[in-house]
Amino acid sequence: MERKIQVGIIGATGMVGQNYLRLLENHPWFEVTYLAASPNSAGKTYEEAVKGRWHMTGDIPASCRNIIVQDASLVEKAIGKCRIVFSAVEMDKKSIMALEESYAAAGFAVVSNNSAHRHTPDVPMMAPEINPEHLDIIPQQRKQRGWKNGMLIVKPNCSIQSYLLPVYALIKAGYPVQKMILTTLQAVSGAGYPGPASIDLIDNIVPYIGGEEEKSEIEPLKIFGRIQGNQIVPASDIKISAHCNRVPVSDGHTACVSLQFGTKKPAMDEILSIWRNFSGVPQELHLPSAPVPPVIYRDELDRPQPRKDRNAGNGMAVTVGRLRPCNVFDIRFTGLHHNTVRGAAGGAILSAELIVAKGLV
Repeated sequence: MERKIQVGIIGATGMVGQNYLRLLENHPWFEVTYLAASPNSAGKTYEEAVKGRWHMTGDIPASCRNIIVQDASLVEKAIGKCRIVFSAVEMDKKSIMALEESYAAAGFAVVSNNSAHRHTPDVPMMAPEINPEHLDIIPQQRKQRGWKNGMLIVKPNCSIQSYLLPVYALIKAGYPVQKMILTTLQAVSGAGYPGPASIDLIDNIVPYIGGEEEKSEIEPLKIFGRIQGNQIVPASDIKISAHCNRVPVSDGHTACVSLQFGTKKPAMDEILSIWRNFSGVPQELHLPSAPVPPVIYRDELDRPQPRKDRNAGNGMAVTVGRLRPCNVFDIRFTGLHHNTVRGAAGGAILSAELIVAKGLV
C-alpha cells in the first residue's frame, strides 16, 4: 500500500478509544488523523484531553498527542480528515445509532465497537474469519439508505470471541453444532474504566453482568446467519445457553464450553487437527492484524490461563485447551482471548483491514 489510509476515532478519550490509538500506532495501512470525543474534550489537544486518565501501559503515541480533539457530534468536522471512522462513543443506544448513521451518510466507512447496531438487519456484525461474506450486503445497505460511499459494520460482544472461532472451525469442517452451554469468566477491563468497585471483586466473583448472557446467546446466531434479500437472517439451527460471570482478572475472557453435535460427531484427534489447521480469509489475505494461527491449542492440563495466554498472536489469537468428552453433551473445552484486543479495538481494526482488502474503501 503506497499511501496509508487516514482514519479517525470518535470516543477517542475513553478506554476503547485509547486502545485504538495504542494498536494503530505504526500500523502499516492506517494513519490516525482525526480524533473526536465529548464537548468537554473538544478544542483541547489529545494529550490535554486525557491528562490524568491515560490508562494504557505505554505513552500516548507521539503522532496523536497534538491532534486537536473535535466534538464527535459535529460530523462535518471529520470531512476531508479521514476515510474510516472507528466508533467507541459512550452514549445511549438511540444517540449512538443516529450518530453512526450520520457519519456513514457523510461518506465514511464506520466500524463500530458499540452494540447499538448489532441487530440492525442490514449491518454486518463481523468476526472476520467466520463471516467475511456478510460484507456482500454493503451494496444493498448503501442502496436502501441512500449512502454513496458510506457504510456501517459492527464487531460483536467481547465475551463471545473466546469460543466462537473454535466452534466455527468445527462447523466449517462439516460438524454442525446443535446445542452449546457455556460459562464465561470475564475480566474487569470488559466493564470499562473505572469498572466494578474493588470491594465487589477482591476475594469474590459476581455471577451477573447486565445483558451479557442475552448477547452471548443471540449474537452468534447473526454471525452464523445468511444474507437473504436485503438483510442478514440469523441462524436457527443452534441453541445456546450462557452463564456470564465477572472475575478478578485484569484482561482476558475465559469460557468453559460444552457442545452437542448432530448425527455426525468428530473424533477427539480430528478436532485437534481441525483447530490446529484452521485459517480464514484474514489469514489468506495476510491482513496486518490477522493472527497466524488464529486458534492455538495448548496440551497442558492447566491451560489456557489469562496471564499466560491472553497475548497470544499479539492479543488476536484464541487459545483453546482441556478438550475432553462431556458427560452430558459430546465434548467440552476451555477457550480464552484478550477481551480488549481481539474482543474490542483489535477486532474492529481487523474488520477495517478486511473492508480495505475487499475494495469497499
